Amino acid sequence: MREPAAGRAPLGREKAESIAIEGLTFIAADPVLWPRFLAVTGLDQSQLRDAARAAGFLPGVLDFILAHQPTLESFCEAQQVSPQSVSAARHLLTGPEDLSD
Repeated sequence: MREPAAGRAPLGREKAESIAIEGLTFIAADPVLWPRFLAVTGLDQSQLRDAARAAGFLPGVLDFILAHQPTLESFCEAQQVSPQSVSAARHLLTGPEDLSD
């Protein structure tokens, strides 16, 4: 197991979920990102609460942020997190990938 870098605590599930929820709040507050997020996910606002309970929703929020460099940079600056933390949170929330057929 790798040791965390000096001055950094390892990212836990609670922090990963927090980053994803902050990401959703960030997206929802942006008049350009919000409609795009809804269009990409195929959701409308009335479905959001139920969708947010689905296992893949929070990782999907982070996928949306990670997919567009300017959005990632703006989010990281606003939330004072590194892009690596966003990527690590996404990985942690999705769990290990099953590569078997």
